[in-house]
Amino acid sequence: MPWGPLGAYLAVVMLQRVGELMLSARNLTRLRSRGAIEAGARHFPLFVVLHAGYLVALVFEVLAGARPPAAWPAWLALWLAAQVLRVMAIATLGERWNVRIVVLPGELPVSRGIYRWLPHPNYVAVSLEFVAAPLMFGACWTALGGTLLNAVAMAVRIPAEDRALRAAARAGAPGNEKPGAE
Repeated sequence: MPWGPLGAYLAVVMLQRVGELMLSARNLTRLRSRGAIEAGARHFPLFVVLHAGYLVALVFEVLAGARPPAAWPAWLALWLAAQVLRVMAIATLGERWNVRIVVLPGELPVSRGIYRWLPHPNYVAVSLEFVAAPLMFGACWTALGGTLLNAVAMAVRIPAEDRALRAAARAGAPGNEKPGAE
């Protein structure tokens, strides 16, 4: 059984997610102090369940007999590439990065860095993870189920985020100045 590598993977992901949640909470406090608005809050719990359930499914599939395939180094490389993409997204957005949909009225969407080429790089990173990580351990059903459920979640989240970003940008358009703006 690949318990050592699986345990290491789970520890890394859990530390990463806790760090991301802490960063997100700090950013949310800062953004709210600047007048930020949250959109899509009702579907956020769906993402919590999806991300936790994916890890549980991975453990159960390994318990059921999934084993790393010969190609596991390629899947590890893809997972690592997803991590680089995620870090690039977080670094580019700075304090605007969040696990929730949070926008600043009057602010245009970020279009520099990785966002110059990809409109939603963090979501691409998560999609790659949902394929690569389970396949590192031979957990094909987790990869398939996680990918399909993530696609459904993204079909809800991306349009909600795009609408929120457009509305925030319009709030700062000439003639739509924020109250008190000169």
